[in-house]
Amino acid sequence: IDRPAIAAILPNQKGTTYMLDLGANADCTPEQLLQFAVMGAMLVSCVEHKERPTVGLLNIGSEDIKGNEVVKQAGELLRASHLNFYGNVEGTDIYKGTTDVVVCDGFVGNVALKTSEGLAQMMSKFLIAEFKRNWFTKLMAVVALPVLKSFKRRLDPRRYNGASFLGLRGIVVKSHGGADDFSFLHAIKAATEEARSGVLRRITEQLEIEHIKPDAASTPSAESAAKEIA
Repeated sequence: IDRPAIAAILPNQKGTTYMLDLGANADCTPEQLLQFAVMGAMLVSCVEHKERPTVGLLNIGSEDIKGNEVVKQAGELLRASHLNFYGNVEGTDIYKGTTDVVVCDGFVGNVALKTSEGLAQMMSKFLIAEFKRNWFTKLMAVVALPVLKSFKRRLDPRRYNGASFLGLRGIVVKSHGGADDFSFLHAIKAATEEARSGVLRRITEQLEIEHIKPDAASTPSAESAAKEIA
C-alpha cells in the first residue's frame, strides 16, 4: 500500500455507503485509487458480510470519458481488476446507495463530507424553525414527534462514528474529538469487528489477486499512524 486512506460510513436510502479517502491524501495516483478500492471493498466484504460489494469511482459524470486524467486512468485500472466495479458515480449516488463503496482522493472526499455535514445541519435548523413558527406548527410538531425521533435516530451521526485508517499494519479507528460515550462505543465496535473479521488478511489476499505487492517497508504501522493523528 502506497498510502493509507480514511474510510467512513455514510447513511444512504438503502442502508450505508463506505467512502474513502476522506482526507488523508489530497493528491492521488490512479494506482493509489485502485488500492483504496481494494481496501474499501474488502472492508465491506468483511464487516457487512457481502461477498462481492460494488465499487463506484466518484466523478463528475457516469460516462467513462468524464473526469480528469487521474480518474480516467483509475477507471481503466478498476475495470481491469477483479473487483465488482460498477463504474463512475456522482455525488448524488453516495446517498442513493448506488454502490457499497465510493472511491475518491482525499481532497474531493473531505469536501464532499464537509458539504454533507453542513447541509444536514442547515436542514435540521430549517426544520426546527418551521415547527416553531406559530402555535399550529408547534402542534404539528407534537403530532409528528414519533416520526421526527425515528428520522433523527436514523441520521444520528453518533451511530456512524469511527473512521477507519486502512492500509496500515494494524487496526486503527479514529473517533471524533467531541464524541460522547454512545459515539465512542460505535467506534470501538467498528474496530472490534474489523479485527474479528480479518480485514487486514482479506486486503492482503486481494492485493495479491490484483498483483499489487504489499511493501512492508513503506506501509506504516498502526503505532506510527496513531502518533501522527494523536
